[in-house]
Amino acid sequence: MASLTPSHIIEYLFCPRYTFFEYVLSIPQYEEKFYKVRKGRDSHDLKLEQNKEYLRKKIGVVEKWQDQYLTNEHLRGKVDEVLLLKDGTMAPLDYKFAVYNDRVYDTYRQQMFCYAVLIEENYNKPVERGYLVYIRSKNKLIEVEIKEIDKALIRKSISEILSIIENNIYPKATKYKKRCLNCTYRNICTK
Repeated sequence: MASLTPSHIIEYLFCPRYTFFEYVLSIPQYEEKFYKVRKGRDSHDLKLEQNKEYLRKKIGVVEKWQDQYLTNEHLRGKVDEVLLLKDGTMAPLDYKFAVYNDRVYDTYRQQMFCYAVLIEENYNKPVERGYLVYIRSKNKLIEVEIKEIDKALIRKSISEILSIIENNIYPKATKYKKRCLNCTYRNICTK
């Protein structure tokens, strides 16, 4: 059985064919070449020093666990911080090497939804929100609402990804054709 990461889910939601090319045909994306990916990974090494306690106090954190590697039957991921809040709920907190431009990208939301599923299953407490810290915007803290429908989307995506991998299914491409312009698989994908 495959063990998926939030990146797998995000790629699948961007275009289901990512799953087929990378995990059925084993054709890598070579994403390591991209500067932002490398820089973002490097920034996680600095986050613990740069994070300010006032951010946690501001959102009512009672307890925190840093760099938590969580798994369930089909999903795994490393959450920068898992927070226990005053209201008894829990929340993921993730650091982004990015500037906040008055919107939270879908990929960031989807990652939060994945973490919510993992936290609920590992800590047995509800997750109703997550937090993003934008490092390049002076550690700006943004709250992301997480609904049951969002967690259901992640569970459904896991099921569909596993079906593609296990049954060698060539899925339909994304309906958003602009996504194909910068796709690492655009030269081998049949529309």
